[in-house]
Amino acid sequence: MKLSVIAIGRDRSGAEIELFERYAARLRPELSLTTFGDGVGTAAEIKRREAKAISAKLRPRDYVVALDEAGVLIDTVGLASLLDQWRLTGNDCVFVVGGAEGLDASILSRAAVTLSLSKLTFPHLLARAILAEQLYRAQSILGGHPYHRASHA
Repeated sequence: MKLSVIAIGRDRSGAEIELFERYAARLRPELSLTTFGDGVGTAAEIKRREAKAISAKLRPRDYVVALDEAGVLIDTVGLASLLDQWRLTGNDCVFVVGGAEGLDASILSRAAVTLSLSKLTFPHLLARAILAEQLYRAQSILGGHPYHRASHA
C-alpha cells in the first residue's frame, strides 16, 4: 500500500517542509506529496476549485482519508490500528489536507473516513508535517520499533 498526501498550499522552503520531508522519507514506501496553490474568490468558490483539483488526482480505488477539524479524534495507537486495517484493503491510502477554507463537501463525502489531527487549528504546512510524523510513528508501532513510547501512568 502506498501512502500519499494531497494538500492545498504550495511547497515553500522552510522548517515545516523540511520536517515533512524528513518523516516522509522514513516511511516505507516513502510518503508522496501533491500540492495545489491556495484558491482565490469567495469561500464557496475556493472550496469548489480546490475540490475539483483534488478530485482530478484521486483514483477510483484510492482509500481517501480527509483531514478536517470536525473529523474523528484518535490517538497514535488508534491511527496505527487504522493504518493496519487500511493495508488490508489493498488500495493506496490518500490523505487530503484542505486549505484555509477547509474541504468541500464533495471531498468529505468521497472520503472513507474523516479524521482530525487536533481540536487546535494548525497552518496547513504544519499539519502536513504532523501527519507525516504520526504516520511514521504509527508504522513504527506496527513494526515493533521503539520510536513510539506510550505514556506511563
